Amino acid sequence: MSLLHESAPRATTGHPWFGRHRFLPAASAPRIREMLRTGIRDIGSPYQSLLPAAPITLPVASYAELFRVTAALLDLVRRTALESAPTTEGRLAAYRMPHSEHQLFMADQFTEERYADCVSRPDVVIGADGPKFLEFNVSGALGGPVETHSRLQVWRALYADALGRVPFGHEDPFAVRTEMFRGLCRERGVAPRVALLGSARDQGGFTRYFDLQTDYFNTHGLTARFFEPEDLSEAWDCPPHLRYPLGLRDFTIPDWAELGIDTAPVQQALDNGCLLVGTQTSTFLSSKLTLGMLSEGRPWMSSAERALVERYLPWTRVLSHRWTTREGRKVDLVRHAVDHRESLVLKESLGMSGRQVVIGRDTGQAEWEAAVTSAADTGASVVQEFVQARTCRLAVVSDDVDEPYDLDIAPVFGPLLFAGRPAGVLSRFSADTTTGIVSIAGSNSSHDCVVAV
Repeated sequence: MSLLHESAPRATTGHPWFGRHRFLPAASAPRIREMLRTGIRDIGSPYQSLLPAAPITLPVASYAELFRVTAALLDLVRRTALESAPTTEGRLAAYRMPHSEHQLFMADQFTEERYADCVSRPDVVIGADGPKFLEFNVSGALGGPVETHSRLQVWRALYADALGRVPFGHEDPFAVRTEMFRGLCRERGVAPRVALLGSARDQGGFTRYFDLQTDYFNTHGLTARFFEPEDLSEAWDCPPHLRYPLGLRDFTIPDWAELGIDTAPVQQALDNGCLLVGTQTSTFLSSKLTLGMLSEGRPWMSSAERALVERYLPWTRVLSHRWTTREGRKVDLVRHAVDHRESLVLKESLGMSGRQVVIGRDTGQAEWEAAVTSAADTGASVVQEFVQARTCRLAVVSDDVDEPYDLDIAPVFGPLLFAGRPAGVLSRFSADTTTGIVSIAGSNSSHDCVVAV
């Protein structure tokens, strides 16, 4: 294995933040395809015709910056969401949450709030002046841990020496999450038993996605079991030494609603003392409205916190019929949004996989104006500055080639943070090298993990 020092000319859209080093492919294209597809099989990822031929490599300083800023912004996100109202009922009203989200809260509000941000993954692109955090995903069901772990296993196998040493730094999300649960068990004073709550129906009928996680827990000092919702009563309605008082909530209410899965067993488990992280309060932290409020500034923010937000968040505003500020001047928000279509993105407060996102430059003016006006009437969306993502070069393989080749990609980074600890970085990029919506569930996206050198 070897590092390629890029002294050759780079694409003009590249950015120095990505650094100058990257890995050469360590095997033939067919071998890499076989190893990756075996590693990521049956974990819910769509088929990817384009695959990375090496991990994305970042300088240690850039890699560390992702986690440092994620932790700082997540603290501000949490504070912004919780101060929006003193009670859960008040927040549901303030966020205009759909009725489907008015469930699965714990009766103990302190516990509900304390464990809301245990698992997080922002979406980050590299703009003209470095990282820009487009949104925060805060949920036990976010994509990334299984995908990142599976890819790291492949890269470790390909690049490790005879002693198992690899020439890059990384964190394994499974290892960090196991430590998180050990700590939570100690903090809660409960046995190290972890329930993984989800449904194979949400994974195409396969259980490998859950089996990988429970197998890791069980071989690293925890007792773990996967529960379908219909079996969840067995986690609490049993002798004390067999109970699972702590678990990972690996599902979303909208996904289960689409599949016709009843959430009543989950509420029953919560009412009987099961703590499932992240708690339902995480929905407020994930809401795009929270980033809008944070971007606009909160009265309690220090000058340093305001500077952090200004540096790392694109301009974002909760859309309604009102005035706000843009580049130091007052503007009519709706009028400004309508007139600046090509530089803005419209996002609903809740949404996954880019399904509730309208990119202004890809939308006709009449359609854009109608969407903006309608969203302003409901007050449950944001407008955000469009960030033109910079590219880096990556070796890739595709179905129709016999050798890896280089491609300039515009990656979306997803640094994972578990209970405040760095837990690896997922990356997604569009198979056709565009810089629009790139989602984990998108059929046109490819995935990789990120390492540091």
